[in-house]
Amino acid sequence: MIDHARDLASVREATERLLTAAAALDNASVTEPSRLPGWSRGHVLAHIARNADALVNVLAGRPMYASPETRDADIDRDAPRPLDAQLADVRESAAGFQAEGERPADWSRTVELRNGVTDAAARVPFRRLVEVELHHVDLGIGYELEDLPADFVRREIDFLAERFAGHKDLPSTTLTDDTGRSWTTGGGADGGPVQVGGTAADLVGWLAGRRDGAALRVTGGALPTLPPL
Repeated sequence: MIDHARDLASVREATERLLTAAAALDNASVTEPSRLPGWSRGHVLAHIARNADALVNVLAGRPMYASPETRDADIDRDAPRPLDAQLADVRESAAGFQAEGERPADWSRTVELRNGVTDAAARVPFRRLVEVELHHVDLGIGYELEDLPADFVRREIDFLAERFAGHKDLPSTTLTDDTGRSWTTGGGADGGPVQVGGTAADLVGWLAGRRDGAALRVTGGALPTLPPL
């Protein structure tokens, strides 16, 4: 069962970790490239802030973004700001998300995200946690996939394995981490079963598009090409 209150607490802790780490930057380093193609660290910080606002909209029953163009324009607008402005925005928008998440609500209701995607309201805090944790890694400031909390990594692999299950472009694929925990995904394409093994960090990095999978052990075929997230 999804525990939205626990996830809200985890989001608060993850946000504080990110803010503490980012506070060691300076204005020049905010303009430097992040690990995301075409985005500076300022783009990543701006996206983290605007995503908090967007998920407030989701929980309040409003469209997540006015339009894809508006989403992109808002990030581009906010990316060049100095560090102090970036940190204040991340903190204030995060507080707004926490406040919305703490309102009495029917957490079993269905909410709509981008591109017609729907989910239980109770999973929205975990979706926010994914944004904060993975984009902290994307900043390239010393926080790596190996530093992510183990429970978060397991749940993100659960989430992505479920997301790709039955996908028409993905053969049946079994994922196994170095502790022996396993997941099954894909199955909508010919071929397989493909066995993919490695550390939990390497598995989540591959599934989330943060690593190319070169460190993974693959048998039963080539490493599958994952669909876009």
